[in-house]
Amino acid sequence: MVFRGTELFTRLATLSAPLFRGRLLLLTNTVVSGTLLSAGDILQQSREIRKHPEQNRDWRRTGRMLTVGFSLGPLAHYWYLWLDVVFPGRTLRIVSKKVLLDQIIASPVMGGWYFLGTGLMEGSGLKKSWQEFMDKFVEFYKVDWCVWPPAQVVNFFFIAPRFRVIYVEMVTLGYDTYLSYLKHRKDPELDNSEADPSKICTEGHQNCTTDCFKISG
Repeated sequence: MVFRGTELFTRLATLSAPLFRGRLLLLTNTVVSGTLLSAGDILQQSREIRKHPEQNRDWRRTGRMLTVGFSLGPLAHYWYLWLDVVFPGRTLRIVSKKVLLDQIIASPVMGGWYFLGTGLMEGSGLKKSWQEFMDKFVEFYKVDWCVWPPAQVVNFFFIAPRFRVIYVEMVTLGYDTYLSYLKHRKDPELDNSEADPSKICTEGHQNCTTDCFKISG
């Protein structure tokens, strides 16, 4: 039984080998990135529905995550190619430089891309999407520092360059669930700050209705 499993794995590895070479590697990284980012959203929505059974699954939201994932795939692909060219080798010093640059440059850039991309597709506009990223950046970056430095040490020490993006996306499946939660979480403070001033009555109520007139009457 173990022998058959090993033989099957070997055959699959042989058949899939062309997907991790040359131009097909870019395509592979792009498809995997989009697929796993959308999978993370599906998992997160499943958690939300368990807590709130009246909530319906939003496939458009998952589609937006899929699209952003497709756009992040090439960014990650060329980023890791650049790191391996500029910093070849697997010494502790080289790996430390890669991890530090990944945290200082790639993490904020790709995080901003994620929030801006999903926000624009939601119709929020560039300014509002950027503001959301700024409001959630500290929390996002704290979690990022907890997850990615250890994961990237493994990546740069032990993973072959052609498998770097795939490895990152596999780790990202759990992280993407968190990103979906962070992006779609409703923050009361943010919601209140976006209230329409024209709907605040003289009594100080937001989204004023006829109830205010009943109170004043």
